[in-house]
Amino acid sequence: MAQKLPNIHKDALAPIDMVRYSGASGDFNEIHTVPKVARQKGLKEPIAHGMLLMGWAAEAIEEWLPDRKLNKFTVRFVSMAHAGEAFVIEGMLTTENAGELQIKDTSGTGKLVGSFEME
Repeated sequence: MAQKLPNIHKDALAPIDMVRYSGASGDFNEIHTVPKVARQKGLKEPIAHGMLLMGWAAEAIEEWLPDRKLNKFTVRFVSMAHAGEAFVIEGMLTTENAGELQIKDTSGTGKLVGSFEME
């Protein structure tokens, strides 16, 4: 019954997107917005909020299955996402009521994997 869902493409993440998400989420940890602080913490550059990617994943499920109710949703973060990267969200229905998804950058590096169940 496996059914591939249409890929969803996300434009390159800009630094201002991460600043805006900080304000919207209330997560002002500077590793997401200030390059100097990110480097001091051992990162090459600021990293995107994991919950930003998780939000994209939830939004993708809604786009794929707009008339269904989400019952269960789990994700695992695979690697860090950075400004300048564009992303592809891929999904697959594995049964009538369940599926899997992943977010990758355009070079194919996985950023998030997840599963979901619908009512």
